[in-house]
Amino acid sequence: MDRLLRGELPAGGRCDLKTLATEAGVTRTGFYPKQDRDGTVREGPYQHLGDEFTRRLKALQEAGTVPDPRDAQIQRLKDQNAKLKTRIAARDKAVEDLTAFKQLALSRIAAQHDEIMHLRTPQPASEIPPPTRLTSVPRDRTTVIAPHK
Repeated sequence: MDRLLRGELPAGGRCDLKTLATEAGVTRTGFYPKQDRDGTVREGPYQHLGDEFTRRLKALQEAGTVPDPRDAQIQRLKDQNAKLKTRIAARDKAVEDLTAFKQLALSRIAAQHDEIMHLRTPQPASEIPPPTRLTSVPRDRTTVIAPHK
């Protein structure tokens, strides 16, 4: 039990009750409670050892120590996966924003181009209003117009 909790695992083994049973040379079912035919539950022959093993393993995991290197690798990969998902979501949002900006910019450029082309085309003669005649007002006016009462 102590070897497994220190991380000294056999090849292909994990830090669990199955490996503990294999290393001890007993059946795995000995670590679990038994149920008789009449429905009463009794302890398995090695249940107290199984309970102690799981308690100590849980205490190590809560303290931040992971005796099983595979479990540590799984946790590390889960953390990396979460970070990558966050980065992908941020990248997708940036791509979406840039696509919307590109569409807006292209529509503005098209509108400006249409306006420029409209201003460059010569106007037909019928649409151009004739210049208005300006008449000059004499400077030496002597008649004063009285305000209305």
